[in-house]
Amino acid sequence: MTPAINLAKRSGIRFQTHQYKHDPSASSYGEEAAEKLGLNPAHVYKTLVVKLDTGKLAVAVVPVAGQLNLKAMASACGVRKAAMADQQEAAKSSGYIPGGISPMGQKKALQTVVDQSALELDVMHVSAGRRGLEIELAPNDLIALTRAKTAEIAKKV
Repeated sequence: MTPAINLAKRSGIRFQTHQYKHDPSASSYGEEAAEKLGLNPAHVYKTLVVKLDTGKLAVAVVPVAGQLNLKAMASACGVRKAAMADQQEAAKSSGYIPGGISPMGQKKALQTVVDQSALELDVMHVSAGRRGLEIELAPNDLIALTRAKTAEIAKKV
């Protein structure tokens, strides 16, 4: 069990986990999850940790088929600038290893923004806290569990 799965269980939401054999040479963890699980990449979301110009960290949840718009993320967080956080800093803050960072059950609760495209879905998939493990849940449940806001923070690649 991961902290993300434990949180989902404690909250009583409906969810499913999906496991696959992670390939260490995979260049994109989210794309690998979509491919190996046979999922539409528009339904699989990646968790990215960013550093705001205030020095604080925040979490962005965007479709693997897209890319994070850092200006839009900064705006959603009420700051002028955001940049990708250092992987070590993201791991230390979240309690998860890169490629397995879940937006749920993080060691330190961070400001979280979910791309509003998730609201168009019945279910979405995010990392369950380990490489090779995804959790499927309703977008509104993810938003509630992470106290996230939604905003247009993704751009199509």
